[in-house]
Amino acid sequence: MLTMDKLREYGADADEGLMRCMDNEAFYLMLVQKAMEDEKLVQLEQQLEEKAFEAAFETAHALKGMYANLSLTPLTEPVSEMTELLRKRTDTDYSELMEEAKTQFAKLRSL
Repeated sequence: MLTMDKLREYGADADEGLMRCMDNEAFYLMLVQKAMEDEKLVQLEQQLEEKAFEAAFETAHALKGMYANLSLTPLTEPVSEMTELLRKRTDTDYSELMEEAKTQFAKLRSL
């Protein structure tokens, strides 16, 4: 069962996320659960493999917003870095950042 303590141990700033949800813990945890079920990270990886940088930017930007608003810091960091590179349509090897995001996503899902 997902708890505030587990999120804190994961590295999320759960108190900030909770504040953004008007201190409604059930609502915050429900939103985090929804983020854990989201498949856009898989979509981002496919877009990067296809070098579809415009689409990848849109996906990364949406993920960055979702993770940042929920204060899921370990996920926000690599996705934010990808977003900024994609904003400039940088053709580079995204595999390290993508692996970090996938690792953090798997850790989140295991809570």
